[in-house]
Amino acid sequence: MSMDRIKQWATTLRTEWPFRLRLRAWPVAISLLFLLCMASGLGVVVTTHMTRVQFAQLQQLEQEENQLQTEWGQLLLEEGAWSTPARIEQIATERLGMRIPDVHDVEVIRP
Repeated sequence: MSMDRIKQWATTLRTEWPFRLRLRAWPVAISLLFLLCMASGLGVVVTTHMTRVQFAQLQQLEQEENQLQTEWGQLLLEEGAWSTPARIEQIATERLGMRIPDVHDVEVIRP
């Protein structure tokens, strides 16, 4: 190659190079919008999945709460049954040998 021919090629390359690589605006915009739509759709799918998982957990916790409330009510009833005055008097009499004092054994102290 001659020197003139190389200079001509370099000049042509300088003037044509940016124009050959220039991207048109519409294909770039459409591609960008497509990618944004895909990302948005993926976001919707992920959010929907997370919502369903959390709703399932919420229902499980509500069921557990109902079971615990039922158990708490049963325990309150049992506590009431164990702490009746008649039962306490029976245990005091049988196990501890306690008795109700006679009228003659009671002394009234006045302030």
